[in-house]
Amino acid sequence: MKHDKLPFAITLNPGTSLANQTGTWRTERPVYLDRLPPCNNACPAGENIQAWLAHAEEGDYAEAWQTLMADNPMPAVMGRVCYHPCETACNRAALDEPVSIHAVERFLGDFAREKGLVPRVEAEPSGKRVLIVGAGPSGLSAAYHLTRMGHQVTIREAGPMAGGMMRFGIPKYRLPRDVLDEEIQRILDMGVTLELNTKVENIEAAFNDDGFDAVFVAVGAHLAKRIDIPANAAGRILDAVSVLRDMEVGDSPPQLGRRVIVYGGGNTAMDVARTAKRLGAEEAMVVYRRTRDDMPAHEFEAQEAEEEGVMIHWLRTIKQIDETTFTVEKMVLDENKRPQPTGEFETLEADSLVLALGQDVDTTFLEAVPGVEIARDGVVQVNRQMMTGREGLFAGGDMVPSERTVTVAIGHGKKAARNIDAWLRGERYEKPPKAELAGFEFLNTWYYDDAPQRVQGQLDLVRRQSSFDEVLQGLNEDNALFEARRCLSCGNCFECDNCYGICPDNAVVKLGPGSRFRFDYDYCKGCGICVAECPCGAIKMVPEEV
Repeated sequence: MKHDKLPFAITLNPGTSLANQTGTWRTERPVYLDRLPPCNNACPAGENIQAWLAHAEEGDYAEAWQTLMADNPMPAVMGRVCYHPCETACNRAALDEPVSIHAVERFLGDFAREKGLVPRVEAEPSGKRVLIVGAGPSGLSAAYHLTRMGHQVTIREAGPMAGGMMRFGIPKYRLPRDVLDEEIQRILDMGVTLELNTKVENIEAAFNDDGFDAVFVAVGAHLAKRIDIPANAAGRILDAVSVLRDMEVGDSPPQLGRRVIVYGGGNTAMDVARTAKRLGAEEAMVVYRRTRDDMPAHEFEAQEAEEEGVMIHWLRTIKQIDETTFTVEKMVLDENKRPQPTGEFETLEADSLVLALGQDVDTTFLEAVPGVEIARDGVVQVNRQMMTGREGLFAGGDMVPSERTVTVAIGHGKKAARNIDAWLRGERYEKPPKAELAGFEFLNTWYYDDAPQRVQGQLDLVRRQSSFDEVLQGLNEDNALFEARRCLSCGNCFECDNCYGICPDNAVVKLGPGSRFRFDYDYCKGCGICVAECPCGAIKMVPEEV
C-alpha cells in the first residue's frame, strides 16, 4: 500500500525524548512480510530463484549453486534449454528488461562443473529402496532428491544412454553433450544405480520379486504421432523423433537429401529443420497449418531457424505426395481464427518429409497393473500426491497431464520425491500455502537506475549453419555478477536500512545482520512512510486491531 498523502509529518529532533508514546494515534500499523517473488512463482521446477540470485550478487557462487541445487539438480542443462517463464514474470521488465535468470543459472552450473562442486547430502540412510523407470529429466530429478532424502535409488532405462528427451530430443547446438553427461554423472556419483538397456515390463515384479518399496514411472514421450497423407508414390517419410535419435545413436547421420520438408510448428519441428541445414540440406522448409502467432514453438526458435536459412510456410497443409512433389493447400483464418481450406494449391519439391506432429508415451507396460487408470490420450491418472491407483506406484513427467518441457519434468521429479519420501515414512506430503504475490505495484522503483540486461553472444552464422557447435554463449563472471545484481528482491527485505533511516519516530529496531528489523509499536504512529520508502515491497499497512 503506497500513501500519496501522509497523515503526519513529525520528525524528532536529535536529543528529543521518546517518553511520549504515539502508538494510540494509529488506525493502521506497518508489518514486515515476505511476499512471493513472481520469478519463483512462475518456475515449473519450483526454484527459489531470488534466494540463489542473492548469493550470486554477493559473489558467493558456490553457495548460490548449493541453494539452486536444493531444487534443481541440473542447472547447467536448465540454463541452456529452459524457456525461462521466470523471466516473462520478472518485475524488472517493467523498468527496462527482465533479469536474465537463465544466463546466471547457466553460469552457476558451469562454475560448479569447472570447480568440481558436489551437492550437500545430510540425510541418514532410510533403508528404503525406490525404483525409477526412465532416465529422463523427471526420473533423474526424482533419483537425485530421493537420494538426498536418504533412500537407495535404482534407475532402469530401456535405452542405451541416460538423458531421455534431453539427449534424444534436443540437438547438440542447444545442449552440448559434455554438459549433459557431467550433470548426469554427478547424480550417479551420489550413489544412484543406473541400469541401461533394461526395459521394465512387470511393475508387480519390481515390488514383489525385486523388493522395491516404491516405484516412480517417468517414461518420456518417444512415440511419434502419425498422419495419413494420400500418396501415389510416397518418397522418403521420416518422423522427427527418429531423426533426432539417429543423430545421437546412429552409426551415421540420417540421410535427408538436398531438400527437406518438416511438417509441424513446434520446437521439435524447428530443431529438425535446423538440423537438416547443418547436415547439408540446401533447402529446409517448415510447413505449418496455423499462423506464426499460433505456433507451439517459441518465437526465438522460429527466429533462429529463419536466420539460419529455414523457410517457414505458414497456413499450409500437405494434401498429396507424389514421390518428391508435395501438393500443399493454402489455409485462411475464419472469424474464430481457425484455419480453413481455401481450395488453392501449390507444389513444393523435396527429397524427404519429416513429420513433427508431437509424441505419445508408451504406457502398455502399465495396462496390467491393478488400479492404474490410463486416459484415451495415453496419460496416467494420478492423485495430488502423484500416486496412481496402485499403492506405492507414482508417475510423472510426460506420463501425466502437463506441459512437456525439461523444466516441468525436473519439477515433477522433485514433487514426486517429496511425496514418495512422505509415503515411505507413513506420512502425507502437503504443499505449504503460497505467500501473496509480490506484484510490481508493491515496489518503489525510484531507487533503481536503468541497467539493461547483459546480452549473451552467439556463434557466427556461417558456423551455425555448418556445425553443431553451441549457438548461444554464456556470460563471463563480470556479466553474471552484474546480471544477478539487477534483481529487485521483490517482496523480501534485503536490509537496505531505508525503513530504519526514514522513520520519523525511531520506531524501527535493527535486529542485526541477517535478522532484519522489527517495529516498536509503542512509538509507531502509523504514518506509512516506511511502506512508501521500502524499495522491495516487504512492508504493508494493516488495520489496527481494536
